[in-house]
Amino acid sequence: MTEVEMALERARDTKALEFGAGAMEKVPAMFSRLFPGKKAIVVADNNTYRVAGEAVDTYLRNAGIETEQPFIFTDPELFAEWKYIEQLEAYLKERDVIAVAVGSGVINDLTKLVSSHLGRRYIIVGTAASMDGYTAYGASITFEGNKQTFDCPAPLGMVLDPAISAAAPEGMSASGYGDLMAKIPAGADWIIADAVGSEKIDEFAFSLVQKNLRDALSDPDAVAAGDVEATGKLADGLIMSGFAMQAMSSSRPASGTDHQFSHYWDMEGLCYEGKHVSHGFKVSIGTLVSTACLEYLISKDLGAMDIDKAVAEWPEWDEMEHRIRATFEGKPGHLARGLVESKGKYIDREGVRKELEIIKNTWPELREKIRNQIIPFDEVHDCLRRAGAPYEPEMIGVSREKLRSTFRAIPFMRNRFTGIDLIYRAGLMDEVEEYLFGTDGHYECC
Repeated sequence: MTEVEMALERARDTKALEFGAGAMEKVPAMFSRLFPGKKAIVVADNNTYRVAGEAVDTYLRNAGIETEQPFIFTDPELFAEWKYIEQLEAYLKERDVIAVAVGSGVINDLTKLVSSHLGRRYIIVGTAASMDGYTAYGASITFEGNKQTFDCPAPLGMVLDPAISAAAPEGMSASGYGDLMAKIPAGADWIIADAVGSEKIDEFAFSLVQKNLRDALSDPDAVAAGDVEATGKLADGLIMSGFAMQAMSSSRPASGTDHQFSHYWDMEGLCYEGKHVSHGFKVSIGTLVSTACLEYLISKDLGAMDIDKAVAEWPEWDEMEHRIRATFEGKPGHLARGLVESKGKYIDREGVRKELEIIKNTWPELREKIRNQIIPFDEVHDCLRRAGAPYEPEMIGVSREKLRSTFRAIPFMRNRFTGIDLIYRAGLMDEVEEYLFGTDGHYECC
């Protein structure tokens, strides 16, 4: 059984994948197999319709599949926002059709959620290797000013031709590269969570993401140059990450501290030079900070840590709630999320003691596992630069002061144990903050 076959077997939602040269020509056969007797409609925007949507529509029609006139978003500032959900849903609910989405993250998320609302499934024809959400459960949509993840099934079928993705607009492969690089520190975060008994590693899902990860990241220059082979490896890595998330019904295999920075800025609607910052670009900066934190951890001898001191400093929930409220003052959306997520993973002092004792007693082995998992900060920084992804926070409109305040908020952003939670529970937050933002730190600021 091939890796793809195993991935499809474990996947909860997606049952078909066509990947490689000429994949778009196979859309009609996939559609007929997955949706026999159904009517199709291509969903795209102006750009994706031009580069692939028109061809997909023609393939469907020429194969004798009944099709509705394509639905094309014309707004040049199209984003994954609720108003576009309403537009697409209003159009599709009047028609007995199955959507064939042609595009990348925005088109996929919009079609994914609308199809779910209507009790239907869909096919996605990817046009860029820009993120890992193609085959992931859930859709990230801005609703009432906040970026939220809505539960909805992944596509029933996925099609991607790397040649199309390699020719995607500037920055899209770079965004995907940043998203894929994040899987490196995310893997270390999972190793730490497994060690303390917070979330056991699923060997299949972990391997599906990590097995070919370094190879997919090995040639950032080729990704930036639009090389088809390099873009194909990138796209494959992103698709496998989505399948791993499906298998786990969780984003744990592909998301750690790195993504929590993106979640924070998502909720702020982060824009730079008048445009929304892509998921992969936000994650790129989160990945660098996460990597630096992990490097700091393995520089410490946690086998000698003062557990009694750390436990004594660990706040009772009332004090923790006070800290959360102070951190998110003036940010009601962040506060509401912070309280819920933090409460979900809060443990008392005895629980902290047990976790830290595990870390202390297993540190030599655990430290080596983390060391072998991560890529050094300077190398990550260089790879992101060569791929065309942001490698300094200012490149996405985040000042160093803002990055610092975000760092302080990260422990409260997600009900998921990561390296930053170990840092927090071990009483090392101030030390790590100084390491990152103090004199001669990676992000030295006032």
